[in-house]
Amino acid sequence: MPKIITVAAAKGGVGKTTLAYEVACLLDAPLVDLDWDEGGATRRWGYRHEERVRSSLLDALENGRVPTPLAGHGRKPDLIAGHPDFASQQPDPEDMAELLTKWAAAWGRPYVVVDTHPGAAHAGHGAMLAASVVVVPVILATNELNALEGTLKEVPDYPLLLILNKVPRAVPRPELRRLRRLVEVSQTQVGPVVPFCRSLETRKRHSAVTSEEPVPAVARDVVAGLRKVADAVRSYTRD
Repeated sequence: MPKIITVAAAKGGVGKTTLAYEVACLLDAPLVDLDWDEGGATRRWGYRHEERVRSSLLDALENGRVPTPLAGHGRKPDLIAGHPDFASQQPDPEDMAELLTKWAAAWGRPYVVVDTHPGAAHAGHGAMLAASVVVVPVILATNELNALEGTLKEVPDYPLLLILNKVPRAVPRPELRRLRRLVEVSQTQVGPVVPFCRSLETRKRHSAVTSEEPVPAVARDVVAGLRKVADAVRSYTRD
């Protein structure tokens, strides 16, 4: 069976979409975008819903057929594009989990990556139910750690893999100590560190930075971190 990798976070701005986008490209996995905001993976990919008559995601929910991913041709992940109307049409968690499992089996790829809307949405919970691993980006800051603490209490039995994301060169020690305490209590696994990269924050290219050869010099450290995340996902789903 294909492995479903769900990227989720209780709070926006933690780099969830970038992580999902890049990991999907590294794993050669279709990316299912369940985030209906304009700042999600769909817009980054170059897809504009307002220029299309139909939505493969919404059509699949309506007619029960398996949607066909848009081809990224190795420069960006294959995509099931999100849509603003999905916010009001998202299935219940159990139905969403069943659909994702069905689609993943039909696509026949080793991995499927799902990006979710920040917070507690039905579709996001469904994606977590279907997941072999739930990748949770973590920012070392007070509000973000507050949100993480809530997540660890809400879904303690889910297969979570925490990824320290956008980590600055000067690591904030108090927040790092707090994260260590949260991890010790919850017994949650922590994966590789992805450093902060300013050029990634302002990137306008649709291609995944991990697909570029040669890797831009300013992005070498972050690309190395992202590749380690993909390796950690492979290792987690084999265990």
